[in-house]
Amino acid sequence: MFKPFELFVGLRYTKAKRKNHFISFISATSMIGIALGVAALIVVLSVMNGFQKELRATILGVVSHVQLMASHGQFENWESIAEQTKKQDGVIGSAPFVSGEGLLTFGRRSHGTLIRGVLPHFEKNVSDVSDHMVEGSMDTLEAGQFNVVLGIDLARSLGVGVGDRVVLITPQGHVTPAGVMPRLRQFLVSGIFEVKNYEYDAALAMIHMADAQKLLMLGNSVSGLRLKLTDLFEAPRVASNLASLLPPDIFISDWTRSHATFFRAIQIEKRVMSIILLLIVAVAAFNIVSTLVMVVTDKRTDIAILRTLGALPSQIMKIFFIQGSLIGFIGTVLGLSFGLLVAVNIDVIVPAIESVFGVQFLAKDVYYISDIPSEVQADDVIWIGLLSLGLTMLATIYPSLRAAKINPSEALRYE
Repeated sequence: MFKPFELFVGLRYTKAKRKNHFISFISATSMIGIALGVAALIVVLSVMNGFQKELRATILGVVSHVQLMASHGQFENWESIAEQTKKQDGVIGSAPFVSGEGLLTFGRRSHGTLIRGVLPHFEKNVSDVSDHMVEGSMDTLEAGQFNVVLGIDLARSLGVGVGDRVVLITPQGHVTPAGVMPRLRQFLVSGIFEVKNYEYDAALAMIHMADAQKLLMLGNSVSGLRLKLTDLFEAPRVASNLASLLPPDIFISDWTRSHATFFRAIQIEKRVMSIILLLIVAVAAFNIVSTLVMVVTDKRTDIAILRTLGALPSQIMKIFFIQGSLIGFIGTVLGLSFGLLVAVNIDVIVPAIESVFGVQFLAKDVYYISDIPSEVQADDVIWIGLLSLGLTMLATIYPSLRAAKINPSEALRYE
């Protein structure tokens, strides 16, 4: 005889055609429900991972991985500090910068702006702005030329393009008998960039560092140093190591702190969506309870005969545990397969649906990310599969215990 016989009987009960078709229907519904719930979880989490990756790449195209700033606001010897940071594992680039605030005017239009003085050949080591130029080039920023590169939304709000001249007004000024006069300087717009991040596209103006030092009266000092890492997720560790290596008057921050609220919000959304979609799996899994209860009622005579032949209550319990677990296992495998298939090919499936029905899920003129990205993470797939199987096995406990408690004499009394 096939051993263990619990597995043999459990498999026979699972694939056997029953007289009561309603039981088979409930069983199939449970299996399909588990599969759809698991597939939905994988697809939704993969899409959210994809959006998180795209947003992170967009934000960190302008924001530095690690940023060093002096507590009093100025670095006197940034070259020596840059040399010290290169000794730290994981640091692959550094660039000095000068930061300030000002007011850009063009005709009757004006707009507040964040001024960033950079060295173009150094800036390419830590920023992707040069790869997102709509017009002009970062190389047009030369010392003494007083050229400026603007974000695309800032340029639109001022109504300027490459070749126009704008006036930059800064709070630093001269004291005169008439009062404090702000410093004004005319700049030539030599480039426009679009990093698809409104915070910077609408407010950032980049000029040469030497011009910024003159405008903000910093002499040879800089505001800070920006670092790029091989692995952006190592930023907290690198920042901690640099804090122990550099003088205590240097303030060190990383992207996980400067944008902590934003990325924490994405993580919370992922957890909430996981809980909501997990309820679908839970409902389908606990449908197995009703399926097995009906099977146990239908098989009371069979259970009694097995008991009279010497089967132990624990063996009866294993039979129905195997049957319920098998339903959950098949549903989970189908869900994982279908979910992974959709998640991996979502860049093909979504455009196909849009072209067939003539709709656009993310309009390009509204959203910076108009395509639906997807990133399948092995950790998500593993915990979804294990959780689905766990819920299924949990759902089989009650019916299995009920089957084990059937009294053979009572079950066979009227047979």
